[in-house]
Order: sequence, then C-alpha cells, then structure tokens
Amino acid sequence: MPVIPADVLNGTGDKPYRVLLTGFGPFGQFKINPSWLAVKPLHNLILDGTPAPITYSESKQIVLEQPAPASKQIHITALQVPTEYEWVLENAPAFHTRPPVLPASDDPMLPSIPPPEEGYDLVFHVGVTRAGDVRMETQGHKYGYRLPDAAGKLAPIVAQENAEGRCAELSEAEKMERQRLTGSNGVVPEGGDKEPIRGFGKGYEDCGEKIKTEIDVAELVAHLKETKPGEKYICQSFDAGRYLCDFTYYCSLANNQKQHLSGAGGKRTKVLFFHCPPVDQPLSTEEVTEIVKKTIVWVAQH
Repeated sequence: MPVIPADVLNGTGDKPYRVLLTGFGPFGQFKINPSWLAVKPLHNLILDGTPAPITYSESKQIVLEQPAPASKQIHITALQVPTEYEWVLENAPAFHTRPPVLPASDDPMLPSIPPPEEGYDLVFHVGVTRAGDVRMETQGHKYGYRLPDAAGKLAPIVAQENAEGRCAELSEAEKMERQRLTGSNGVVPEGGDKEPIRGFGKGYEDCGEKIKTEIDVAELVAHLKETKPGEKYICQSFDAGRYLCDFTYYCSLANNQKQHLSGAGGKRTKVLFFHCPPVDQPLSTEEVTEIVKKTIVWVAQH
C-alpha cells in the first residue's frame, strides 16, 4: 500500500484532523489482542463529511452521519503498542513531541505515514478488559502498578514503601484486572502495604497522582448510548485498572500536559482511552471498530 504523500498531510492548505490510534500487542491468552483487531482496520482511513470523500491509496471511504466542522477530513494512523512497561516509557512520550516520533512498524501491510509536524489533534488508546461494557476511561494513575507485563517485567520502583497507605488497598478495577490476568481473588500479595510503589518516577515529579483527560467523557458516553452498536454497552470509568492500559494512558496524558506547559507550540492535543471487551463478549470486533470511529468523529466535532 503506498504512503500518503507528506505534502497532503502537512501541506499549506486545509489540513486534516490527525488522529494517532493505538491498540495493544499480544499478552496472556490473547495471541492477537482484541484491541488491535479493532484498531488495525482503521489505519490510513480517512473519515469525511462531504458527499464524495477524498481517499488516498487503498483507504476506505466513510461518509459521516453528521459532517465535521467545515467538512474537515479526519485521518487515522494506527499503531500497535507492545504490552510492556519499558516500551511505553521509551516510546509514548514521543507521541507528543513536536513533531511527534513514531516507532517503525514491523507489519509490511501497514504503510508508513508521516506524523503531523505540529502534533496530533487526538491520541486515542484502546485496550482490552473483561467481558461486558466498553469502558470510557476518565483518568490515568501515576502509581500502583503491581502486575508483570507480557515480557514478565514489572513497572519501575519509585519508592520502597507504600507512603501513607497509598495503593495498599486494591481498587475494584485493579481487582478485575488481577483476576482476569492471574486468576487470583484480588487479594494483595504477601507483603501488603510494604510492597514497593511502582509507576512513574524521574521526569514525572511535577505530574499529579491522577491526570484527567480534557475530553468530556460523560457527554461522550451519553452520545454513544444513543447510537448503535453502543447503546447499553457503554459506560464511564474512573479507574483503568493499574496495568498497561492505565500505565499508557497516564504516560500519554502526562507527556501531553508537559508538552503544552513547555510552550513549545504546535497543536493542543487531546488524549483518550477506552477499554473494549474480548471479541463477542458481547460486542464483535466490527462493532467495537464502529464505536472507535464514532468516538473519533464526536471528539473531532467537539
């Protein structure tokens, strides 16, 4: 598949609304991660509100029910994120530099697409959770990452004791993740409140313990509940589970925040994360993909 020309994406005319969309790589029982199954088909896709969408290469044509402001095109770049803490720490910050930097894809079926020089308009992460709702996540967490990643490695230690009882008690979302990944009953391992704090340390000292997205998640969820295939299978969530999903969300939110505060200029990027259920539990991959598209369109229009 040919590459979309850089002069089209970074030219002097009307530039498309640029979206970096990520799904996760294999881990646990998922040889192909359901989040990547839903995200991959959207690579190099252009959403357009005009009657005759402009497409490039082998991009598919989609006509929106409600066109984006001024019929601005929405262009999506998809990227697979390995389910590894170290990879996220080394690569996710560059999603928010000016210009952004993306790692090379090892998939020959995915064309290389130049990132927008002024930054992405939206960085949208998708991960998988247990059967049930699509969970639209409101915030990322700095600490509390106890579970090993797909490479068997743990998140960095940022303190030797659990200060003021922080993260000694597992949240309901973390219990769900622990049970889904390990089969345990969600009890804190031996050592309890003396477990090391793991998460974000050097370079993140000035970042809060929770960072919220600038997107109005409640309004977005209300919108999706009125559409198919979302309807009853969409909910707002305040805890992404303290695993790679939460870790990636916080890393992206924090570095986006730091970029904006640096005064380096460029676009004001928005960041979002949602969890999808495993395939057909209850939504098919195609239905999740459709929810991803509807989410992107809503954010672009708001």
